[in-house]
Amino acid sequence: MKILFYNHTGTVSGAERVMSMILDRLDRVRFQPVVVCPDDSPMMEMTRNLKVRTRGLQPLEARFTWRLDLVVRYLISFASVIRSARRIVIDEAPDVIHANSIRAGLVMAAATLGLEMPVIWHAHDILPRHPLSSAVRIFAMISSRNRILSVSQAVANRFRGIILRPLRRRAPILVIHNAVDLERFKPNAKSRAEIRGALGLGVTQPVVGIVGQLTKRKGQLELIEAFAQVSCEASREVKDAVLLIAGAALFNRDAEYAARLELAVRSLGIADRVRFLGPRDDVPKLMQGLDVLIVNSHEEPVALTVLEGLSSGTAVLATSVGGTPEMIRHGENGWLVKARDQNALAKAMLTLFGDQTLRQQLGREGRREAIARFSTNRFLREVEELYRELLERGGMPQPNESARNFTVNLSPD
Repeated sequence: MKILFYNHTGTVSGAERVMSMILDRLDRVRFQPVVVCPDDSPMMEMTRNLKVRTRGLQPLEARFTWRLDLVVRYLISFASVIRSARRIVIDEAPDVIHANSIRAGLVMAAATLGLEMPVIWHAHDILPRHPLSSAVRIFAMISSRNRILSVSQAVANRFRGIILRPLRRRAPILVIHNAVDLERFKPNAKSRAEIRGALGLGVTQPVVGIVGQLTKRKGQLELIEAFAQVSCEASREVKDAVLLIAGAALFNRDAEYAARLELAVRSLGIADRVRFLGPRDDVPKLMQGLDVLIVNSHEEPVALTVLEGLSSGTAVLATSVGGTPEMIRHGENGWLVKARDQNALAKAMLTLFGDQTLRQQLGREGRREAIARFSTNRFLREVEELYRELLERGGMPQPNESARNFTVNLSPD
């Protein structure tokens, strides 16, 4: 069975990491993958390192915007990419197309008009409240060949919206939660000591950290401001606390945002307690060095960082947005606060800094949850079952238990 994977951007972030995990673990006896992505890009290099055949295609320029001139420019980009993609699809003749984003789904659905192969739209993002989102939903509904694969129930609900709500049979959406490598991310006292030593941190020094792309949506600025509040406390638990910020600016005007973060740290007088680590290739070890992993996103489809923190046995403090409450039960396997509430975030940090027993309990339960619900074996089994269903019966499998049976617990704050 040949599967054509399409990624519309050459930049590697969360969605690309998920695709890489699929490619790395896919049963190569049953499935023959080929990846279409921008030429000479980090995505193509990562794919080739996995010994997967690639085809080059120009990057797609397309974002949600209210500017008419940009809409026109993006439509031209869509038209050009669709023409090129159709030539590749006809040449490759895949059994199934796995488009690794909503935008990629739009491209491949248009490029395969008149052809027979099904197109999986792997929805990694929450559709914004924008008129163009309605157009996306309508286009997804036009052909029964389109299959929507969502990374969380929150993403599925937003994708369905009002337009697709009464058309569940016409536009079925399957939820398969993302996964984490349980062996790569696991409790490790030796790694904790090593990374703390390398960063010049004390064994018992309170350390919190945030890991991921430097961008406004991830909330690093609000975290810095909340940490400044915590730093003003005179209590023994936080007198030498340190905040680690790992990640880099990847898209659009994120470099400006990264500069704002550094300015905020200096202006708040906490430059000696905040460290910008840049992009890291030792994230599993870094997770072990933290007392608390913070995910302060304004909106989050499903954060791989949350899963990595849970699997690492590190206490996770996260905002109760998007798909995060599908992974974290407040006070049981993690700690949830409202988004954009710096006082609540500061209060939660103080609570977790001051209660080592609570941190350890959250870490243990987080690890158990990762093993039970978010293993890569479970993820690949469900994804491969989707491929087989599409080839053998041409229909969507029923939502699995991991997608249906979860408890959403919001923070009492």
